[in-house]
Amino acid sequence: MLLFKTILQPRALYLRYQSSWGFCLIRKCRMSSVPLAAICQVTCTPDKEANFAACMRLVEQAKEGGASMVFLPEGFDYIGSNQEETLKLSESLLGNTISRYTQLARKLGIWLSLGGFHERGEDWETDRRIYNSHIIINDTGSIVSVYRKGHLFDVELTGKGVSLKESSFTIPGHSLMPPVQTPVGKVGLGVCYDLRFPELSLALLRHGAEILTYPSAFTVATGAAHWEVLLRARAIESQCFVMAAAQVGCHHAKRSSYGHALAVDPWGEVLGDCGATEPGLALVEIDLQKLRDTRRNMPVQQHRRDAMFYCSLD
Repeated sequence: MLLFKTILQPRALYLRYQSSWGFCLIRKCRMSSVPLAAICQVTCTPDKEANFAACMRLVEQAKEGGASMVFLPEGFDYIGSNQEETLKLSESLLGNTISRYTQLARKLGIWLSLGGFHERGEDWETDRRIYNSHIIINDTGSIVSVYRKGHLFDVELTGKGVSLKESSFTIPGHSLMPPVQTPVGKVGLGVCYDLRFPELSLALLRHGAEILTYPSAFTVATGAAHWEVLLRARAIESQCFVMAAAQVGCHHAKRSSYGHALAVDPWGEVLGDCGATEPGLALVEIDLQKLRDTRRNMPVQQHRRDAMFYCSLD
């Protein structure tokens, strides 16, 4: 049995439904030639097969809704219950998981942003460490960019129950990747904790980014405090769209995620929010004319001083 509910938000009408197996979709009713992108929200577990099935349904429904590109969150492949399991389940880019996603992209003719893949490092056989990798696949099933997360989440918030040391098993990426031209705009790649470092977003902006993407698995405590305000800040300061797919809910006994997969426009307006409870997706228009108008009317980048000005206190 399906439960239907309409949600009226500024400039958009959404249709939401929830089935007995807990999946929900937010579909935007529209009459426009502006390209659509889909931000997705999932609850991944150590079960890689179930995770792929859930993500595949989201991608298929995004395609049915008219999306040209789909954004999946950090840990879309799995979220392990401990370090040993996390490492054991990891794969290379040539493994079964990415192969299945390249086939899916090719079959549906859709671009995919796969943010936060557990990629085995070059020296896996000796050091058993991985990268946290953001992969872009085009509509012919080819990998066109791989960004390896540069800022690792080593945080101990004892009063809030947050204790993670990503660097104990993850290798930090060595460099940023140039923004990728896609059907929805030029996409600059980040992953989760990268969101807290505006230097990254401004570097991507300087190289032509129109969309910043931060696939994430934010903790409940840090998400409630910082998630939306950080995403809107990155959008406003860079005058870019921001697409932030997210994990939601309980992954296993030791970990839960905040949810609220979010899309933000260059003025800082929230275009889509998947909420805090269920898997789902939001279809949003990426109106690059609005981006150009925002940058023309408030030419922040033209007002930016040269690097020496900002280093003058050093």
